Amino acid sequence: MSEFGSVEMDDDERDAFLGDGGTGVIALATSGDESPHAVPVSYGYDATEEVFYFRLAVDADSEKGELAGRAITFVTYGHPDDTWQSVVAKGRLRSTTEESVAIDSLEGLQQVQIPLVDIFDRPMAEVSFEFFRLNPEALTGRTESTTEV
Repeated sequence: MSEFGSVEMDDDERDAFLGDGGTGVIALATSGDESPHAVPVSYGYDATEEVFYFRLAVDADSEKGELAGRAITFVTYGHPDDTWQSVVAKGRLRSTTEESVAIDSLEGLQQVQIPLVDIFDRPMAEVSFEFFRLNPEALTGRTESTTEV
């Protein structure tokens, strides 16, 4: 009989799973008793710096509100090779146009691959986007393991 559990990935396993980009879900902190605002997103990942990059819609009528400085939790998951894996990153979004991160962000954006995913109710040419980065305060990866009982 087998029992399934999960174990923490080491840095190399986590970085291999993340690759240089993919898709996941960002949950944005809200105030009071409101539930977090969660949205599917595509991301780029720079394993050397352990930094995530996001291309996010920033229309004035967006439900997300102001993004720079927001506390977030980002989750990506999948099951390559029939093994369930997930990575969770927590921290604050920073605009890549901030002077303090602009040069690092430009260099980092050249090393990542952010998939373009069209999930909007109008042509993407009509949607305003900005780039943001996340230097995670916490970054964990878990993978399913099989143990014999």
